[in-house]
Amino acid sequence: MWSQLVASLTDGLLLGFVYGVAAMGLTLIWGVMSVINLAHGPVIALGMFGTYLLFTHLGVNPYLAMVPVAGAGLIAGLVIYVIAVHRVINAPHLSSLLATFAVNMIIIGVGTAVFSTSPQNIDYSLGSVEVGFLTFPASRLVGALGAILVTACLYLFLYFTRPGKAIRAVANNRMASELMGIPSSRVLALSFGLGTMMAAVAGSLIATFFPFTILSGGPYELKSFVICVLGGLGHPLGALVGGLLLGGLEGLIPTFMPVSWVPVVEFGLFVLVLLVRPSGLFGAK
Repeated sequence: MWSQLVASLTDGLLLGFVYGVAAMGLTLIWGVMSVINLAHGPVIALGMFGTYLLFTHLGVNPYLAMVPVAGAGLIAGLVIYVIAVHRVINAPHLSSLLATFAVNMIIIGVGTAVFSTSPQNIDYSLGSVEVGFLTFPASRLVGALGAILVTACLYLFLYFTRPGKAIRAVANNRMASELMGIPSSRVLALSFGLGTMMAAVAGSLIATFFPFTILSGGPYELKSFVICVLGGLGHPLGALVGGLLLGGLEGLIPTFMPVSWVPVVEFGLFVLVLLVRPSGLFGAK
């Protein structure tokens, strides 16, 4: 019993690192520009298909494919911001919700026409890893390490580079930043690009775990909302911790009750956190 419990928890925590990366993109966009990006899920799905296409048609290692997928995600984010978000950035929140929801539907519609809704799979195995009595897929461990690497790169970028410091300044006070000569429109575009890049990278990693379709990003978008509320909207480190908590829950719950109860417990926790501590574990910054 205890060995099964520890094995399930370990598997869930490894998956939680990737959940955290997906949620970081969402919380970064909210923290900087107070926009809830409803196109987050389809971008995750595009990250999955980007990795799939590079692997199946060009023979690129799916983990190395994460690099061009990240670049494509950044460019896609910049394009989405310029076309759909920039004009409604100062409008009521409903306007940005509708704008990103429109992008959501466009990506799903075009993706369905191009890729259909048939499940795809990246047939690439790294075998399994044995640590004592624990045995888990090596892809989970590599995915977790990739998520940690991406998180570290984001932290270094935000705290030790000039554009990163500009993003933090705009997040704290956009008007004061503009008075200090920071071009807030460019910073907002970069922030949105980084957020979509994180979503695409998360999709790239998830594609090495599970089969997927163009609609597969939806559940991960919902998980990202739960994680953001757990960790605190606008707090990237909180997103990582929230991802680990959610992943741990997903690993533990099936050992005590049917798998169908997993979303019930997750969203029950979501409501509970909103009622008890709306700012999340780390509070919004």
